[in-house]
Amino acid sequence: MTQGEFTHIVKVRQIMQAPRVLDANAAERAALAQRFLINEVKFLTAEVALTVNGNIVTAEGRLRADIVQQCAVSGEDLPASIDEKITLRFVSETAAPADDEVELDADDCDEIYYSGDSFDLGEAVAQSLGLAIDPFACGPGAEQTRKKAGLLDETAAGPFAALAALKK
Repeated sequence: MTQGEFTHIVKVRQIMQAPRVLDANAAERAALAQRFLINEVKFLTAEVALTVNGNIVTAEGRLRADIVQQCAVSGEDLPASIDEKITLRFVSETAAPADDEVELDADDCDEIYYSGDSFDLGEAVAQSLGLAIDPFACGPGAEQTRKKAGLLDETAAGPFAALAALKK
């Protein structure tokens, strides 16, 4: 297993009933900010309950984070809060299905395969954080920046923009 920015190894045989709380320290937050190309991760915590069923471990809980990223339009600092429910399933590679095609619903949880007797819960939380970050977040100054640059907003550039102009 390689060492990640937010590593929290869990041994399957040592899983207890109490929820696990993962808090990122300053170095881990800085490394995650660099990984996800954002300015700062001010706060990151996840509270996760683990349940074991044979070689499958289900993780359910909440991920909370405060981040600072750049506005996609103006480049200004844009603070954002993340509060996401997370549901993950860690499946032993020995229990992994063959290369059969599997259909997933939107409600199905992510499956993460692990080898040996342990998995990295911290890396799964880090990946969940990465998915929760809006790559096109716009701050309050975005519209003004668009106008200064001569960019049209989405309604003025859409397929019905010409019809809307005729109506005026």
